[in-house]
Amino acid sequence: MNSPATKPITILMADDDEDDRLLTKEALDESRVLNDLFFVEDGEELIDYLKNSGKFADSAKYPRPSLILLDLNMPKKDGLEALTEIKSDPHMQAIPVVILTTSKQEEDMVKSYGLGAASYITKPVNFEGLVNLMKALGKYWIEFVELPNKER
Repeated sequence: MNSPATKPITILMADDDEDDRLLTKEALDESRVLNDLFFVEDGEELIDYLKNSGKFADSAKYPRPSLILLDLNMPKKDGLEALTEIKSDPHMQAIPVVILTTSKQEEDMVKSYGLGAASYITKPVNFEGLVNLMKALGKYWIEFVELPNKER
């Protein structure tokens, strides 16, 4: 159960797989985690969103995220390239990035943490596992972690 002081956070998920995006939204709904959830389909869109450029220029419509869920295997700009850019930009580097991917490769995990990822999670294989993961993520990132102010 959420404490009275618990406030929704803005979560931005970067994943090119439409089914994964839909399942994540359903899992968050099912887990009753308070949040605002936005999606982008690749690393280029992620950076555009974070910089409020292109189709994401309206910062009221596309608010700064409190947390990024990032897939590694995406077209145009993959997750590691996007993570590198996020963590090298003073205006974006404070946003926690959780890698949520199908990759179980040790090399991807080591690179992700080396580039500044807050966590590395392998996507669960079924919906129940995803719901449980979203509950745990919600509890941790919303109830326990102190996140920086939503400044651009």
